[in-house]
Amino acid sequence: MAILLLVVIFIMYIGLGIPDSLFGTAWPAVYAELAIPVEAGRYVTAFISGGTIVSSLNSAWLLKKYGTGKVTFVSVLLTVAGLYGFSKASSMTELLLSAIPMGLGAGAIDTGLNHYVALHYKASQVNFLHCFYGIGVTLSPFLMSMALAGKDGWRGGYQKALLFQAAIALLSFITLPLWKMAEKNFSLKTKTKRENDIREEMSVRKLVRQKTILFGWMIFFCTCAIEFTCGAWGSTFLVETGRAGVEKAAELTMFYYAGMAVGRGISGFLVTKMTEWKIIFTGQLIVGSAIILLLFPASAAVSGAALFCIGLGNGPLFPNLTYLTPANYGIENAGIVIGTQAVVSNLGILLAPFLFGLLIPVTGAKGFPWYLLALFGAMGAATAGLVFRLKGEGRYYDG
Repeated sequence: MAILLLVVIFIMYIGLGIPDSLFGTAWPAVYAELAIPVEAGRYVTAFISGGTIVSSLNSAWLLKKYGTGKVTFVSVLLTVAGLYGFSKASSMTELLLSAIPMGLGAGAIDTGLNHYVALHYKASQVNFLHCFYGIGVTLSPFLMSMALAGKDGWRGGYQKALLFQAAIALLSFITLPLWKMAEKNFSLKTKTKRENDIREEMSVRKLVRQKTILFGWMIFFCTCAIEFTCGAWGSTFLVETGRAGVEKAAELTMFYYAGMAVGRGISGFLVTKMTEWKIIFTGQLIVGSAIILLLFPASAAVSGAALFCIGLGNGPLFPNLTYLTPANYGIENAGIVIGTQAVVSNLGILLAPFLFGLLIPVTGAKGFPWYLLALFGAMGAATAGLVFRLKGEGRYYDG
């Protein structure tokens, strides 16, 4: 029963990914049709991320009161409502209103399913969970590129994504009884561990005093900042710099998200052969090299390959860092730390694309790779700091 539930969770995580990549892919067509300034996209991403932060902050008591299954079902329904609103929007106000349920739905799904899988399943399964998120964010640009190339336009892309999300909502409703059935199959030891986590976990105030948590937060902030800045502005960068047309840019954005899915899928297999830290270091090396490649004028194919490699290297970072949380901060603190990591991750998702939108009038879209390079530098420095502190505390393992 636990394996069947895991399969359902994987499918639900596709639903988490579907809305995330639609807006950035569609935006060049959206702002042109609605006569909105290109930099105004930062407000939409800010509303989505703001809603995600709100639901992440409240997810602990929601999950405790209603259970992961029910919270996930309602959250998927909220994203369905958001997608419907986007498909019908004819003004900036309607886009912003539609962004609210989109963000609220995403936050609870992300926090709830991450903690549930990290607690009950293996490291490889955490990686595969995020691989399915990669499938969702890859599917959306594919659907959008098809719609943009045809007569349906960007609204048709949202409508197609809406159908997929509605099907996932139906599945999450039908399988609600699975959560209680699977719970009975988990060992008493796991249940006791979870109860101890809730009883003995540190307060956020005490966590902030630990330098290790600050370094960890910065890594989560930066990896998500890079991921969503690429998703929100990668297509615009390709179009505005003349490297690709609107339809081609949408296709290349799809390959960026495909790289993320492939990276997480490969990581799921490699984690049985390599330590999580080795996977993290390798991923960061790939990301840095790909960003440098984007700095130079290149064809659409080369730029698309660079974006693919950014997704490939960055994709495994979040799941592997999440799985390392009990080892890095103590199993008794895992629950609260994962919650705070979700919050800082969503701050990265909120702030980074928004700040780049502010820079566009000054630097133009050509500042995109330099912005990514700055985020990568901060992530590298935070990684070095975290490793140094963990080694000093005897918590670092890279056997």
